[in-house]
Amino acid sequence: MPCKQSLKHLVIVVSLFSILGCGGNSAPVSSSVASNNTPSTTPSTTTPAATPSLTSFAFLTTQNSQLANDVNLQISGERITGRSTNNASVKELVAKFTVTNAQVYVGETLQESGVTVNDFTAPVAYKVMGSDGSELNFTVDLMQFTGLPIIYLNTENNVEIVSKDDYMNGNIRVVGGRNFPSLELMDMKIRGRGNSTWEHPKKPYQMKLDSKQAFLGMAEDKKWLFLAEYSDKTLLRNRMAFELGYLSSLAWTPDSEFAEVYLNGLYNGTYHISQKVENDGDRVDLGDTGFLLEIDQPERLDQDDVSFNTDRYLVNIKEPELVKNDAQYQYISSYINEFEDALFSANFANPTTGYAAYINIDSFVDWFLINEIVKNVDAQWWSSIFFHVIPGEKINMGPLWDFDLSFGNVDYADSQYAQGWWVRDNKWIERLLDDPAFVQRVKTRFAYFKSKQTHILNQIDDYAAYLQYAQAENDDKWQTFGEYVWPNPVFFDTHQEEVNYLKTWFSNRMTWLDGAIQTL
Repeated sequence: MPCKQSLKHLVIVVSLFSILGCGGNSAPVSSSVASNNTPSTTPSTTTPAATPSLTSFAFLTTQNSQLANDVNLQISGERITGRSTNNASVKELVAKFTVTNAQVYVGETLQESGVTVNDFTAPVAYKVMGSDGSELNFTVDLMQFTGLPIIYLNTENNVEIVSKDDYMNGNIRVVGGRNFPSLELMDMKIRGRGNSTWEHPKKPYQMKLDSKQAFLGMAEDKKWLFLAEYSDKTLLRNRMAFELGYLSSLAWTPDSEFAEVYLNGLYNGTYHISQKVENDGDRVDLGDTGFLLEIDQPERLDQDDVSFNTDRYLVNIKEPELVKNDAQYQYISSYINEFEDALFSANFANPTTGYAAYINIDSFVDWFLINEIVKNVDAQWWSSIFFHVIPGEKINMGPLWDFDLSFGNVDYADSQYAQGWWVRDNKWIERLLDDPAFVQRVKTRFAYFKSKQTHILNQIDDYAAYLQYAQAENDDKWQTFGEYVWPNPVFFDTHQEEVNYLKTWFSNRMTWLDGAIQTL
């Protein structure tokens, strides 16, 4: 019948359409469709290997009892960074990390999270090897405490240091960290130092090692000074004056470094460790016969100091040790008085018989300009005005010293202000400026220092960043931010505000001097 025949044709067409529409590689619709005896196959599906990852990295107190608290590091790109908040050693730490689809190596050593010990004094390279053969590389950079070297000072029987005159026995050890050499435990002696700085709660010290040693990378010697920088909340004024000295023609400027100091087991703050102003081939080189001298005040002299007077100043003979009125004393006191007489004579500018016959003029120019730029309150006439001379040679000004009350950090003198002369009124400098030839040298040399203004400002920023954590720990100890400390003219709540004031003062000072120098 026509309808049955039509239905039969419809079934055949639908069956053929189903076979053709599925394609040759498709699974069959039904086993009855196959027209031959070849068995059907289903291709296997391969799952791609998962990408390796490292998602957390920490040092936990449960595995590192020396730490004050857990240290959770930040992962940013290929860098993993963090900081331990106490002075604990980082030489043997166990890291806790989370990885997926990978194994972790340091060098060729397989790492087990929460188990493997490594030395994190320097950055450590971690390699994450994925199960798919891929590789991720990370650098773990753990800062120990503030990033500064750590000095451990211990006095005999933990006795407090109360004298500026008498040394106490003790020992010292230095953990240099990643940037400085360490110093194994050795004997030393220590006493207080300073004048007004000794009156502050955070005390400055002078240390004498048992033998000459390089210290924090500085040339070897026995005596080292620990500057507290209590009045200078930036901690930077002495260092920035030294930086100007390094740019100068002065024969020598002290080297220095910052360090954290623990005294008898307790944190005592951030100190500025400096070479001492003294006779030495690597310091003030006086040879065998030279003299180190300082313009000073009677009330500041120690009982055993030997000094003499000119018509204008008291001069303290710092080195060598000598007896008043002996041959050396007679020589140096006569020579300095001869210089001063020549300087204030009618023919003082004569290059043969005037002041030029006695002094290294370039050293006087640079000493004057650096002290005038930073407006060092003591350099006008009071103290720390050092100069030195070797018999048969000319007088050299310097070295630079004592700048915590510079860069506007004083409230009892006009040196507070960025405008106005200060060191020009030093009696020797004032007279030298009566000579047009000396004035011309000053103008030429100031242009050189002015060209270094941006360099100095950048250095201030660099040191402030370097002390980012140190200044915070120091203030946690001494609580000076936002408080008046003698003789601060202004005070701020943060280190950055203190630094900004220093930079602004310095910039304003250079602007004022740039115009004023031309009027000399």
